[in-house]
Order: sequence, then structure tokens, then C-alpha cells
Amino acid sequence: MKLGTFGRKVNLGVIGLGHRGYEQMKLLASMEDVVIKAISDNYPDRVQRALDHLKQVGRPAPFASESADDVLNRKDIEAVVIMTSWETHFPLAIKAIKNGIKPALEVGGSSSVQECWDLVNASETYQVPVMMLENCCYGEEELTLLNMVRQGVFGELVHVRGAYEHDLREEVGKGDIIRHYRQHHFLTRNAELYPTHELGPIARYLDINYGNRMLYLTSMSSKAAGLSAWMKEHRQDKPELANHQVNQGDVVVTQIMCANGETIVLTHDCTLPRPYSRGGRIQGTKGIWMEDNRSIYIDGRSPVNPDHWTHEWEKDTAYMEEYRSDLWKDYLDFGTRGGHGGMDYLVFRAFIEAIQQGTAFPIDVYDTVTWRVITTLSEQSIAMGSLPVAIPDFTNGKWLTRRDEAVGEYKLGR
Repeated sequence: MKLGTFGRKVNLGVIGLGHRGYEQMKLLASMEDVVIKAISDNYPDRVQRALDHLKQVGRPAPFASESADDVLNRKDIEAVVIMTSWETHFPLAIKAIKNGIKPALEVGGSSSVQECWDLVNASETYQVPVMMLENCCYGEEELTLLNMVRQGVFGELVHVRGAYEHDLREEVGKGDIIRHYRQHHFLTRNAELYPTHELGPIARYLDINYGNRMLYLTSMSSKAAGLSAWMKEHRQDKPELANHQVNQGDVVVTQIMCANGETIVLTHDCTLPRPYSRGGRIQGTKGIWMEDNRSIYIDGRSPVNPDHWTHEWEKDTAYMEEYRSDLWKDYLDFGTRGGHGGMDYLVFRAFIEAIQQGTAFPIDVYDTVTWRVITTLSEQSIAMGSLPVAIPDFTNGKWLTRRDEAVGEYKLGR
């Protein structure tokens, strides 16, 4: 469906109205073919703020509750967007599935391997599809790079890197004040806590679950110093927190081996001072691209200094224009909107339009658990001294023959 045109109305529930959930609800409310029928959050002030916004923009007042179960038990919604704390995503999604409601989950890591299997089993048993809202799969840069990979610009891929490198010391350190759930995870876990922003696009570059799979990983964590130092300086208002042992290492590096021989490196780096980066790198038999210095080298196209036999970097600007995806060409004509450079809008449209057309979600239940289980497996590897840990095949062998069933502009496969 062309951007700017809308299909039949989809009745949605929205669970979780914190900072992220509230902004995403506002974005959904701006879509002509979305009807927000029910909302919930544990905090009544968040519920009221959402109701006030919907009234302000002329939307009918939805059913509102402080209980997610009240939303999931309703018969007048066909899909639900879950934007709560990481550890509640899977249980809420499973409840939705059992009630015949299609769930879309915000991103995050897993709490256990078992909950991943539980989500797959529920989706398969009740024949209700699941989508994860990995917005970075729809970023302009990521879709351009996917187009370059598909057109063979990098040749045969060999090695790919990605990261979530984001100074979150204040957000995490004040989590108890701003009601942000990340704080508990940083205090009690030591893992690749937030893998999907980088791994989602990487999985598409490497055809993970579509002719390729991740076999095993090893993870290593640095000491936990950054957040502890920040809290000692800034949280003396709460001594038990200022003096709390932080378990999450400042830099966690995870290496992954793929069935087709490629290697992946993921980095989680959120408690030291630094600018934001997703640390992208794509390397193949014909060239290399790196995010942090926005540089690229393509064999036979990029400059070589003949006097010194040295290969010279180019800026990636011209390549980003040349290989821009068709979706982003249309999107720029339509006008970007929503958060994170516009990618939030696209991932929601992918979800809504798949429901309208009765087609498969472009990020399905197998993708969801395969990417999110990395958190739990990295936690295990770190705890065992960086021993290798096998990555389950949640497709039960279907990765060998599965083909991308999603259709249209939002399709992420071949």
C-alpha cells in the first residue's frame, strides 16, 4: 500500500504508556486507519495523560484501565501493542495470543530461554502471529545497506558488527525516580541486555532464519565501574542505591558464529561517557562499510594510491543516495514523521498493513525470539567464563527452507 493511503480500520489496544509508550500511542493515533479501543498502564497519571491527548486530537475515548488483563480480555480489539518493561513482554503477548489477539512487542532482551519457547509454542498452537517492533530494521541507513547487500555491492558477506553504545547513566541511575524499568536489569544482570537494534538489521543482511542461522555465541564482560561511579556521585539521596553493587559490566562483547560461516560481533556499552552509536560494520569479499566514521571502501571503485599500494576510504554519502531503498524514496516524498528519524512510523505501518492484508509479519515470532534470546545466552556465557553457548533453532529446521512470506514495501527479505 502506498504511503499516505490507508486501508480498513484496525482496532488496537495499547499496553504501557510510559515515555516511549505514550509517544508511540500518539503516533498510532495519527493514523487514519487505526482505532485505539483500549489502553492501560499501571500508573493512573499515565492513563489520564493518554486520555487527555486522544481527546485533544479528536479521537473517541477508549476503554482505560490500570490492568493489562482488562485490555487483553476485550473482544473489540484484534491486535495489541505492548510497550511495558522487558520482562513483561512475553507473558503479556502469550495472554494476547490465547485470546486471539495479535501482539506487537517493543524491543528488548529475554529473561529466559523457556519464555522464548513458550512464545513460539503459543503462536504455533493458537495460529496467532507475533511481530516485534524493531524500528532499526526500517532505518534509512539500514534499508540502504540491505539494498547494497542484496545487490552484491559488498560481495559475499564474511563479518558483520553492530552495537548499542549509548550513555544511559542518568536514565538508568534515576530509574526509580522516573519509573524506568532498566535500572533493575543493570543492577542484577550481566549480559548483552539490548541486542535487537543492531542484530535485527544484521540478521536480514545474513538471511538469519531464511537459509542461515546463528549456531553459538561467546560473551565477555568488562568490570562494572561507570554506573557505580555515577550513582555514588549523583544518588546520595538514596544511600542504598548509591552503594548498591552494579552487576552489569560497562562493555559486553558477544561473538556469534553462523551456519554459513559468517561471524557477528555485538557490543553493549551503556554506562560510560560516549556519543551514541550502533557501531555498524559490514565486510565482504568486495568491500567494507563502517558507521562511526561514515566510511566505505569498494574494491574496483574506491580510490587506491598507486605510489604506496594503499586503499583509501570514501565517505558513504554518494552510496547512500545511489542505493536508497524504494521504501525510503517513497517515504521522503510522503514526508517522514514520528520518532527516531521516521523509522517508528514505518515499523508500525508494517504491522498495521500486514493485519489489513492478512499477510505474514516481516519480523515474525521466530525472528523475535532468535534475536531476543541473545540476552539470556550471553548472560550464561559470561557466568561460565565466556564458554560457548548454543543458540536454539526456534524454527525447528524451517530455516533451511523457509522463505519470506511478507509482501509489499515493508518486506525485509529477498
